Amino acid sequence: MLQQSDDLSDPRQLRALIRAGRFDGPTAGVGGDALQGNLVILPQEDAADFLRYCQQNPRPCPLLAVGAPGDPSLPTLGDGIDLRHDLPRYRVWRNGNLVGEPTDVADLWRDDLVSFVLGCSFSFEDALTRAGIPVRHQTAGRNVPMYRTSISTRPAGRFGGPLVVSMRPMPAADAIEAVRICDRFPLAHGAPVHLGDPSQIGIADLDTPDYGDPPDIRDGDLPVFWACGVTPQAAIAAARPDFAITHAPGHMLVTDIPAAQADRILTGPGDRS
Repeated sequence: MLQQSDDLSDPRQLRALIRAGRFDGPTAGVGGDALQGNLVILPQEDAADFLRYCQQNPRPCPLLAVGAPGDPSLPTLGDGIDLRHDLPRYRVWRNGNLVGEPTDVADLWRDDLVSFVLGCSFSFEDALTRAGIPVRHQTAGRNVPMYRTSISTRPAGRFGGPLVVSMRPMPAADAIEAVRICDRFPLAHGAPVHLGDPSQIGIADLDTPDYGDPPDIRDGDLPVFWACGVTPQAAIAAARPDFAITHAPGHMLVTDIPAAQADRILTGPGDRS
């Protein structure tokens, strides 16, 4: 469905392709250097608890924007964004159970729904690539592997559950540089939360991720783990709200904001909270 002239590095053109049903894959490696976001949409009665959950857990849930009830637009993140159409794939939850993965949620929209967009680690992958650090899931044409850990998040109201992490294997010599680079992206989860032995954070088998695709691990690689914006989906499964919409793991909202400038644009100079 894509044509040679389609520019997947342009966020606005990419969202237009998604809206037209011409792109429905993971967004790793597309959108250029744009900030990408995880999505959570909940009824207004659950929004205050979820907002506190994000505030209690800023590493996995760095808030980029919160919508007004019933409003699917988020003009602070991009011109013409409509959250009913602009993600490649969604997840629909009822009473904590996953019931569908549509490519559009306009028919499910309600006037009481509140949208939350949280920063995504795909946002710093362009910087890793430019530094010569391999991003294995991109080169392998896969989704990033994601895992539920034994680390508990801080609960708020009805929301709580395990920390979910994404993993990028890389040569051990690159890991310290990756930490330095990613620390510059606090709204995209920042520096890794763990390096090395996955069993120390409760992951039994790297080849069987809970979300995404199996990793491409090569001799000499060190597994490096980042807090992940799929963490709220584990919290939704535990809290069992009557209705929720999220992104499908790896299928993000691509914003118009350059990731390297997001901290200054969205939180103000010097504010890294």
